[in-house]
Amino acid sequence: MLPRKSSAVLMASILILAGFCAAQAGGDKLHFPESYAKSVKWLIIDKPQFKRIHEYYATPEALEAARKNQPMPDGTVFVGVQYQVQRDAQGNPILGPDGHFIKANVSGYIVMEKHAGWGSEYPEQLRNGEWEYQIFKEDKTPNTKVKLSVCFECHKPFASQDYVQAYEKLKGAGR
Repeated sequence: MLPRKSSAVLMASILILAGFCAAQAGGDKLHFPESYAKSVKWLIIDKPQFKRIHEYYATPEALEAARKNQPMPDGTVFVGVQYQVQRDAQGNPILGPDGHFIKANVSGYIVMEKHAGWGSEYPEQLRNGEWEYQIFKEDKTPNTKVKLSVCFECHKPFASQDYVQAYEKLKGAGR
C-alpha cells in the first residue's frame, strides 16, 4: 500500500493525464465521405498565403437548416477540397475568368461532420457541440500530422452559428 502522500500524487498525475488525453481532439470517427461531390458546392475561397483555393461542399439538408436559421441536422457533412493553383513564371497564382485562382491538383480535404452524441468526450473549452473534424491527404487517408484541436479552437467562437464559420453565406448557397 502506498503512503497517503504518494497516493495523492499518483491520483493527481492520473487525473492530469486523463485530462490531457481527453483534450486531444481525434478524428477517428470520421471516414472519408466519398459522396461529397454529390452535395452542393456553396463556397470558394482563394487562399493567397498558401497559394491554394478551397471549395466547400454541404448537404442539401444543411443548406435548408441554414435558411431557416436552425442548427445543422444530425449527419451533416461539410467538405473542403484544397487545391494547389496554377502559377505564372514568377510563381504567382493565375486568376481565371471568374476572378478566382485556377485549380491545379488536389492537395487535401477538410471534413467537418455532426452526429448526435459526438463531442461529449471533450472538455467544454474545446468541445464544438456534436462536431468532429478530420483532415485528409490527397489520397483520402487521414493526415495524422495535423493537430485537430486547431479545428476545434478555430470553430469555437462560432457557437451561436452551430460552429459553422460562414453560416450567413450558407443561407444563400445553392439558389
